[in-house]
Amino acid sequence: MPIDDIDKIIINRIQSDFPMTNRPYRTLANELLLDEATIISRIKKLKDKGIIRRIGGNFSPEKLNFQSTLCAANVPEDTIESFTAVVNSFDGVTHNYLRDHRYNVWFTFIAPSMDDICSNLEKIKQETGLTQILNLPATHVFKIKAQFTL
Repeated sequence: MPIDDIDKIIINRIQSDFPMTNRPYRTLANELLLDEATIISRIKKLKDKGIIRRIGGNFSPEKLNFQSTLCAANVPEDTIESFTAVVNSFDGVTHNYLRDHRYNVWFTFIAPSMDDICSNLEKIKQETGLTQILNLPATHVFKIKAQFTL
């Protein structure tokens, strides 16, 4: 789906520092010299087309005294969809992705403790029939800003 200059301006603006106001789309509209209905309808179309996956907060686990880990699994090609559906059903999973590697499904998991993470990884293994999921806990976090300017 081609996007026009207004879509690009909206996408560029909402990636970081989303307005924390009662009417964030109105705040954006005022800032971008558009109207609120335009902002809402364009974002909805961009979400419907899969250009925007989600709008939500990103929290720093360590500042909330949570633990985070990177997980990897060797998932048979014909069960990737069902495996990721199970993984995505857990609240602590922030995202997952495919890699061209023996361990082809990777995901991040955040929880109040490493015990919670390990318990949930066991549940994922039970629900999916996988016998191994690598648990690679974060020992030092290097956060970079992911801003994709269009």
